[in-house]
Amino acid sequence: MDSQNKYWFPARSYGWGWGLPPSWQGWVVYAAYAASLAFIFYFLPPAVDVTLFSIGIAASTAVLVAVCWLKGEPPHWRWGGR
Repeated sequence: MDSQNKYWFPARSYGWGWGLPPSWQGWVVYAAYAASLAFIFYFLPPAVDVTLFSIGIAASTAVLVAVCWLKGEPPHWRWGGR
């Protein structure tokens, strides 16, 4: 297994962060994040309680970033190319 295939989330070519995942594990993480957002929007709508809604969105996003950080390429600013 080469170093490119061990990451669930490759680094972006430009800027800071991660791109679309090349592995099924990365897509499962994205699907779980989308499902958590749908769950939050349905059961904790912002019109009912904006505080719980905000906490839910922040927690889901924090989990996504943590998984990307742990299973993705090390993040740093990239200017394109190699």
